[in-house]
Amino acid sequence: MRIDVVTIFPEYLSALDVSLIGKARRDGLLEIHVHDLRDHTVDRHRTVDDTPYGGGAGMVMKPEPWALALESIAEAGRSAGLGRPVLLVPTPSGELFRQSVAQELSAADHLVVACGRYEGIDERLFHWARELFEVRLVSLGDYVLNGGEVAALAMIEAIGRLVPGVVGNPESLVEESHSDGLLEYPVYTKPSSWRGHEVPDVLLSGDHGRVAAWRREQQLERTRRRRPDLLPDPAAD
Repeated sequence: MRIDVVTIFPEYLSALDVSLIGKARRDGLLEIHVHDLRDHTVDRHRTVDDTPYGGGAGMVMKPEPWALALESIAEAGRSAGLGRPVLLVPTPSGELFRQSVAQELSAADHLVVACGRYEGIDERLFHWARELFEVRLVSLGDYVLNGGEVAALAMIEAIGRLVPGVVGNPESLVEESHSDGLLEYPVYTKPSSWRGHEVPDVLLSGDHGRVAAWRREQQLERTRRRRPDLLPDPAAD
């Protein structure tokens, strides 16, 4: 999988060199390129933003530097024989980025992440970009960040770890929070007694059927308490 990230703060993406994502890059499982948007400006001040039409606070990112950067990336992907790229744009106004979206995108061969700043990117860019990309505006949640870099790191990790070979034991991806629509059950390790807290007896029983039933029960209970919105609405039946 090839992933291109466009940002005005390339150093922000240095975390992609560490942990499992960094190892996957070194092993050739993930090909990640970070691009400085200012390299695609044409004035001596390397300007990427301007005042918004209609007035209002803040600045808006100009579409032309983005178009030049995205054209270059799309051409590089075509030259490498890759398919139509997916353009991910982190924005609070986008669709919610869920585990199911990460799973879907892990099958793509070329992802591009556009890290906006200020009040966002000129809306016309997204309409123009549909000629070259499958455009997806996505949000990590109902809150606002200073820019798209944090969201880009989160999404790249969520997607990249699902690419075959990135996580050493693929079975560890099966029983995770959200993998089946529920939160993950609680987990424990040695010692069985720690500072007055005990591991549940069922996990020490060796009875795999009881363990599986307990874990499922814990998933449901944890989801009911913490994320009831994930459970089916009984009134909908």
